[in-house]
Amino acid sequence: MAGALDGVTIVEMAGIGPGPFAAMMLADHGARVIRVERPGTPKMRDILNRSREVIEIDLKSAKGISQVRDLVKQADGLIEGFRPGVMERLGLGPDILLSDNPALVYGRMTGWGQTGAYAPYAGHDINYIALSGALHGYGRAGEKPTPPVNAVGDFGGGGMMMAFGMVSGILSARQTGKGQVIDCAMTDGAALLSAMTYTFLANGQWRDERGVNLLDTGAHFYDTFETADGKFVSIGSIEPQFYAELRKHAGLEDDSDFDAQMDPSKWGPLKDKLTALFLTKSRDEWCALMEHSDVCFAPVLSLTEAPQHPHNKERETFITVDDVLQPAPTPRFSATPAAKPKMP
Repeated sequence: MAGALDGVTIVEMAGIGPGPFAAMMLADHGARVIRVERPGTPKMRDILNRSREVIEIDLKSAKGISQVRDLVKQADGLIEGFRPGVMERLGLGPDILLSDNPALVYGRMTGWGQTGAYAPYAGHDINYIALSGALHGYGRAGEKPTPPVNAVGDFGGGGMMMAFGMVSGILSARQTGKGQVIDCAMTDGAALLSAMTYTFLANGQWRDERGVNLLDTGAHFYDTFETADGKFVSIGSIEPQFYAELRKHAGLEDDSDFDAQMDPSKWGPLKDKLTALFLTKSRDEWCALMEHSDVCFAPVLSLTEAPQHPHNKERETFITVDDVLQPAPTPRFSATPAAKPKMP
């Protein structure tokens, strides 16, 4: 069955990280994505490159540039992740490609953006989320900022924003006949992911420091806890009814200290109590007590454990393609479900 993006054609200039992730999302849902690689590019079993057609083109030759232009003339969109100015120097800048195809959506994926003082310079996820203000909030109180691998800049603030931008741009082009350029910067995207935190800050509900707030491990009812077997569980019992469930399942209903749920001055001592409590049972024992309840609880699973959990198995959250275990396409469409991906 064709996916939701059946009939959409995207040309992807080969890169790493967020650009391929955006192209993967589009390909997962039925878009035809043609990945342009330089001759001799090592072939990898890269999950981010699944479900693509690949063509090798020499971008240093006039023939190669002409080949790319011919591809793009028939496409709905193009994704590139070079530094600003590189595509222009190749003769593949937006002015040229939009003159060839006025309805083209030209997606530009960078860390700093096409403009700004940092735009010409190299960087990585950690740098982009640092400048956006996001990294400042990740970590424990009194400790240095801890990057959440490269999920927030490369993929949440980058690739997903680009995928959204491409679909939005193509919808607009199909209504108006006019394409446009998308300036997708991971710095901007990481900042946007902090919108709710800025809401809390504007309303005096957030201190501009790490590990002392409701959702950043400051609160005793929103954190991870080590268990007797050296594993971990997660607790997110924010609302009063869920906090009551936590107290019930943890045997804390009669401990009046826990009445002061929303008093930040009590969070430290209450967290100490919960820390000691969770160390009295194994992770599986806590799962037996708290799973399938409204505690807002889940075990902290490793990359190899997560695909084996019954919930994930039932939903087929993970799939195996050519012996490579990987996350399945998401979100899920009722009428146009994604086909099973193919490895590159």
